[in-house]
Amino acid sequence: MNVSISQVYEALARNNVNTGGAYIEKNHMSNFIRGEGLIRSLDDIRKISVKTENGIPITIGDVAEKVHFGNQVRYGAFTQDGKEAVGGIIMMLKGANPNKVIQDVKDRMAEVEKSLPEGLTINTIIDRSDLISRTTDTVKTNLIEGALIVIFALVLLLGSLRGGIITATTIPLSLLFAFILMKQFGVWANLMSLGAIDFGIIIDGAVIIIEGTVYEVQKRIRSGNLKFNQGVMDDLAYDAGSTMMGSAFFGQIIILIVFAPILFLTGVEGKMFQPMAYTFGFAMIGAILLCLTYVPMMSALLMKPIQNKKNWFGRFERGLEKVSDKIISAIHNAYLPLLNGALRFKMLVIIFAIALLGVAGYTFSKMGGEFVPQLDEGDIAMQALVRPGSSLSKSKKVSVKIEELLLENFPEIKTVTARIGVADIPTDPMPMDIADMYLILEKDKDQWVSAKTKNELIAKIKEKLETHLTGVNFVFTQPVELRFNELLEGVREDIAVKLYGDDLDILAKKVQEMAEIIETVPGAGDVNPERTSGLPQMTVRYNRDKIAQYGLDIQKLNEYVSSAFAGGVAGVIFEGEKRFDLVIRFDEAYRQSIEDLQTLYIDLPDGTQVPIKEVADISYVPGPMQISRDDTYRRTYVGVNTRGRDVESVVKDIQAKLDAELDLPPGYYISYGGEFENLERAKSRLMIVVPIALFLIFVLLYFALKSFSQSIMIYIAIPLAAIGGVFALWLRDMPFSISAGVGFIVLFGVAVLNGLVLINRFNSLKEEGVTSIRERILTGTKERIRPIMLTATTDIFGFLPMAFSASAGAEVQRPLATVVIGGMLTATMLTLVVLPVLYTFVEGRIDRRKGLRSPSVNVIIILIICGGLFGLSSSGHAQGVQQDSFNEITLDEAKKKAVENYPKIKSAKLEIEKQLVLKKTAWDLGNTQIFTGREEAGNGSNGVYTSIGFQQQNIDVFGVASKRNLQKEQVVLAEKALGLSIIELEREVSTAWECFM
Repeated sequence: MNVSISQVYEALARNNVNTGGAYIEKNHMSNFIRGEGLIRSLDDIRKISVKTENGIPITIGDVAEKVHFGNQVRYGAFTQDGKEAVGGIIMMLKGANPNKVIQDVKDRMAEVEKSLPEGLTINTIIDRSDLISRTTDTVKTNLIEGALIVIFALVLLLGSLRGGIITATTIPLSLLFAFILMKQFGVWANLMSLGAIDFGIIIDGAVIIIEGTVYEVQKRIRSGNLKFNQGVMDDLAYDAGSTMMGSAFFGQIIILIVFAPILFLTGVEGKMFQPMAYTFGFAMIGAILLCLTYVPMMSALLMKPIQNKKNWFGRFERGLEKVSDKIISAIHNAYLPLLNGALRFKMLVIIFAIALLGVAGYTFSKMGGEFVPQLDEGDIAMQALVRPGSSLSKSKKVSVKIEELLLENFPEIKTVTARIGVADIPTDPMPMDIADMYLILEKDKDQWVSAKTKNELIAKIKEKLETHLTGVNFVFTQPVELRFNELLEGVREDIAVKLYGDDLDILAKKVQEMAEIIETVPGAGDVNPERTSGLPQMTVRYNRDKIAQYGLDIQKLNEYVSSAFAGGVAGVIFEGEKRFDLVIRFDEAYRQSIEDLQTLYIDLPDGTQVPIKEVADISYVPGPMQISRDDTYRRTYVGVNTRGRDVESVVKDIQAKLDAELDLPPGYYISYGGEFENLERAKSRLMIVVPIALFLIFVLLYFALKSFSQSIMIYIAIPLAAIGGVFALWLRDMPFSISAGVGFIVLFGVAVLNGLVLINRFNSLKEEGVTSIRERILTGTKERIRPIMLTATTDIFGFLPMAFSASAGAEVQRPLATVVIGGMLTATMLTLVVLPVLYTFVEGRIDRRKGLRSPSVNVIIILIICGGLFGLSSSGHAQGVQQDSFNEITLDEAKKKAVENYPKIKSAKLEIEKQLVLKKTAWDLGNTQIFTGREEAGNGSNGVYTSIGFQQQNIDVFGVASKRNLQKEQVVLAEKALGLSIIELEREVSTAWECFM
């Protein structure tokens, strides 16, 4: 009938429209005009006229093979358990609450299911809320178990149930404070944000204050002071809190500062770990506020000694105190010989610590690395890669075969789904020769029969499929991990070895060579080169000379090709609320081969037709499957999943292999993406910000101690504490990861806390008049071993559940907890052994600089001898007798002469006199001023007014009582210092007397 495609297309487009004709006024009414020409049925389509010949209309029904309800050309399919199905993906908006979105989707799906035809159901394949629930259960369990263990250890070592309860109550209060700020700053509660919280670290400050209060109470009881009214308890709690808060406050601020580097992470690592830093920081701020206010207040109210010790609670507290004292005494008895040995062999201890640090550094340099430990999602994502260019029906057949094999041979697999190609809405486009398959597993591994672990199950699945299927490659990962990697890099594997260049043929050739080399690297599994070429195509290459000769244009020719085979949309047909495209295309019988394309007739301007092969060369030509770009450069890649090795080690081996064996043309280069890129970026950022945080720690230490040398001494705790963290990772065969790095950051802050507590006590003993460095060390360590063991034990116990948990999400927490536990062990040893040794060096140097000697036995001997010479020489001159030897004096006479002549005793007496004189300064009557003034009388008078006045300013009457009380305490303190100095001097004289005699 000499009808072309373009004529049919134009006829359909012109005969499927409505129009409006304004309105006509009739009988004072507006009658609107409407022309209805929309197609309502298939018969309407058939009756549309294409053209008229000899007065006879030629309709669509005359020229069309058939007019019917059709379907789009399929580019994708979905199968489940060996049968074709319909699948969908719910995509969440950025920043939305996952649990709420999922619950809303479930509610909506329940409503939709009610309207479905009988026998049609909606089943959930992967529910992200299940993974969220399992990981949050892990966090909740670890937090609860950690809190209970911490409270138990705290009560046992502290020896006070009430003190343990007060400290334990800071846990929920700090957590509540953190939750309030998390809500305010939009930080979600999840595995990462709550994963690093250790209640042992959070309550360190409260532990120190409570222990100080308990110590002061027991000290007063031992001294015979049994009166504890509320006023006494208030003063006691204030004194204990003030004494200990200097160490606790600065220690907590330091712990807070060490999390600052995490806030400067960028990219994926920043998104993952910044919530952790915020949450921990919020909890620490809450703990600091509680230590400043709540803990001292509760100590004053509840820590009063029990008067009735015969009731059950009194007996329980007494028994608990005895058990605690026995534990601490046993620890101290075991520790004291170690301390004495360390003080005897100081250089050996220092050399051993340095050697241990060197071994740890070497071990760390040989340790591999990964971005974050792989989270076990509980399911498997498998990609089946069929021969490039395979049809949709072929891929669907392969996926059905795979699903049947898996369900028949592996009872652990509950269901299998496969998604092939592109959906109608291409949110996640894929080629038709790749099937994305989800293997939903039984979550209770006790019911597994084919394998015990996931890796073993993957190996058996791969072996079974490769036995029954040829020409199909398999890549294994996890559902969320697959999507995560693909969104980041456009690569589905853990590691992306990217090749950049200009020529697609060279890229395709070299990427195959790269894959062959990478397959030889140990630990490189699922090596998958990107498919960039080999797609079979029927290519239409137009002859521009012929096109010009026939008066055609390429746009018109392309419209013919597209409409004939893909389908041309000529309009839209409405059926109520439904919309359907009105499409024309060749019948399926004429879309089977290249000949159908070659014989496609084209209309010429003169009304005649020619086949398209007259103006184009049509042939089979392999074309590119896809062209990828990064930073405006063409690139291809080799995807690699690691098996049994860490990412960093595998990448380093790949780099060495490719550098040695791959020859690249000029202008072509390789880069590495995926998890390795994230790891390198995070490490480079931490290398900048961690030193800044360490410098801030040193500044805080200096403000706390007012001593540069002592700050350096405690600062050495940081590298030596890392020894335990490195060895703990090595013993558990864990590579370095960003999670472990966060653990080291936490460890650095905690390590200096105990050192600060101990050095502050050494300094306070020095201020109290204890001049012997050894005595300071022995006394200070004995008094501070309980708070040091309390903080170290609670920190370690708080992380124990995380370190040994095997539930979902524990993989991320495990390296962090391992580092802190191992590091706290060496940090405690450092505090109790190495730190006293360093203190002897530092203080000995300070004493020598001041002209003091330690020990001071020689000084006492010289004073005794000089005193004896003075007395004997006087009597000798009086009697006129030449003495050729010293007269012996008694021990009491030696003590008396030493007290009379020792400068420190004279200084202490002068200090008492000074404080007595200063008592008068309590009366502050301010400043007295005398002023004069002169003013002219005025009003025509020549006289002047002369004024004289007195002025008293800054009178402080209300502070007199408090100042007098303070000065009285200063006098008492000076008297006690004198008494201590005399006792110490007499002891030294006794020691010297025994040695001399």
